[in-house]
Amino acid sequence: MTTPPPTTPPHPATDTPRDLVGIGIGPCNLSLAALAQPLTELDTVFYEQRPRFDWHPGLLIDGARIQVPFLADLVTLADPTSPWSFLNYLKAHHRLYPFYFAERFHTHRAEYDTYCRWVADNLPGLHFRHHADAVRWNPERDLFEVDFTQLDTDGEAEALGRTHTRNIVLGIGTEPHIPDALRPLVDTPGVPVIHATDYLAHRDTLLTAGHITVVGSGQSGAEIFLDLLRHRPTGREQLHWIGRTDAFAPMEYSKLGLEHFTPDYTRYFHALPENTRDRIAGAQWQLHKGIDADTLAAIHDELYRRTLHNAWPDAVLTPGVRVRTAGRIATTKIELHLEHIQQNTRTRLTTDAVVLATGHRERPLDRILAGLDPYIRRDNSERPRIDEHFRLVLDPSITATGCNVYVQNAERHTHGVGAPDLGLAAWRSATILNTLTAKETYPLPTRTAFTTFGLEPSVPRQAGAPTLHTPTIDTTSIDTTTGTRRGTFVRLRD
Repeated sequence: MTTPPPTTPPHPATDTPRDLVGIGIGPCNLSLAALAQPLTELDTVFYEQRPRFDWHPGLLIDGARIQVPFLADLVTLADPTSPWSFLNYLKAHHRLYPFYFAERFHTHRAEYDTYCRWVADNLPGLHFRHHADAVRWNPERDLFEVDFTQLDTDGEAEALGRTHTRNIVLGIGTEPHIPDALRPLVDTPGVPVIHATDYLAHRDTLLTAGHITVVGSGQSGAEIFLDLLRHRPTGREQLHWIGRTDAFAPMEYSKLGLEHFTPDYTRYFHALPENTRDRIAGAQWQLHKGIDADTLAAIHDELYRRTLHNAWPDAVLTPGVRVRTAGRIATTKIELHLEHIQQNTRTRLTTDAVVLATGHRERPLDRILAGLDPYIRRDNSERPRIDEHFRLVLDPSITATGCNVYVQNAERHTHGVGAPDLGLAAWRSATILNTLTAKETYPLPTRTAFTTFGLEPSVPRQAGAPTLHTPTIDTTSIDTTTGTRRGTFVRLRD
């Protein structure tokens, strides 16, 4: 297969409702759009306020790789025959053989971004420079209304529009997280204090600073520290790297550990009680906030290389440290007030520039869904409840009509650590489309992990199918020698 021709369907009349409106075009909704494209029975449209597809452009550092295999593209794990696969992208650009000989299971981050842009440039039904303003429920028509503003090339309002739709999927992504203690520094012009997401745009300015501090002990912090280290003269590095975690720890990347990023674990996590989900989520940080072992090795190699002339590099790496407060000294320096968590000691660090590798957070859905607030059912922490098919739990007056709001990468509190993982994007998109079409449009596996996460394995259920009561007969006996239980559980379906 080569580049699929962009076949744009006839634009429906203004009053004709869509089957699906997507808000946001990041990798998640781009995956959904790619898998929806061959389904001629669906009328879909996707809106994005940016002028084109961009995937964390400030973090496309030379040599940085994505942390999932290339099979975790937009479509392959749901439909390996799709023309929107990464392998077809390579074929369309006559690069299959170079990729084959490169023997790289993990692609460069910049290449993943270029692949996604190729899909976005060729896929019909994507409307960039369209800002979604509001979502409402129209009870007279039993439809959602989506108001949007079309933007010109300068980002200014050009025209207003409204689309009616039976279903909405929110893929509004994440936004940079800036800790409260550091927010005043970012909002004040002067000495460079930037979030990692803008790193490449400010790298040249940062490199002219005398002393640079990187805050954050995750993957982006490690990549930025390594990149700065490589661009600073030996013996005059003047770098400081701090983070809250107890160590600059490697990401959990064992094969069984990775099974936390399978549909099996997602279903298991979703079925847990809310308080249990909240309790275990915080303990799983090393599954997604650790650092790639190769990056840690590269940092150590670079630091070691700089000791060859019997001098240690001027670089300080200190984990277990949090920034209590921060402020500017005149207009040329920044002072960070630090606390070592284990030692319970405090100190001050004066620096000339700060990079905040403090991660991203889910964008609050309340901003775009304010008009639906009376209909949204919430959990004990006032977060939207989300069912196993990625639908917001809404008032029955809406769901009885068959209309739904789906979410992508906004369900970590209900679906677990895999919510933002690229490896689950195609499966989630296929699940949404299967639910939307009320049939197995994309056949999905019933088992994806060797690990059985609970005593009663979670079995995928087609949306709308009746819940089966499954009484359990305990056929376990007691071993009289050891006092342990042995035997099996027999599950009977009625």
